[in-house]
Amino acid sequence: MGMNVGGGRGGMKAEINVTPLVDVVLVLLIIFMVVTPMMQRGKDVTLPHATHVNGEKHEDPLIVSVTPDKKTFVEAEHYADAAALQERLKQELREKPHRRLLLKADQALSYGDVRKVMDVARSAGAKGVAIGVVQPKSP
Repeated sequence: MGMNVGGGRGGMKAEINVTPLVDVVLVLLIIFMVVTPMMQRGKDVTLPHATHVNGEKHEDPLIVSVTPDKKTFVEAEHYADAAALQERLKQELREKPHRRLLLKADQALSYGDVRKVMDVARSAGAKGVAIGVVQPKSP
């Protein structure tokens, strides 16, 4: 007449399966690793504010940045003179003739400084040069 006092489960424990959580975290990590470099293209400049922004979407533009100290960059590569800049732009436009240029010029620059870079881009064969601005906030 012995009685079993320990309960009927026989020592089973509930375990949490963490594999789906690890899968989700890894997928999010990969997404951030891919998206972050695309958001940081070009050089950091303070863009001017606009009253109206053209909402057209085009293919991936070539980013030309002009910093407050008048240094010119294509993507992240510095170009000291207009001839080297023009040669790089010609090379890029030979590969993709209809590729648009996005000019990110710091708001501290004068119109003449920005115009010089636009003239170099046009003489290199650029069909259109878009100027990067901060979008106005919608009410």
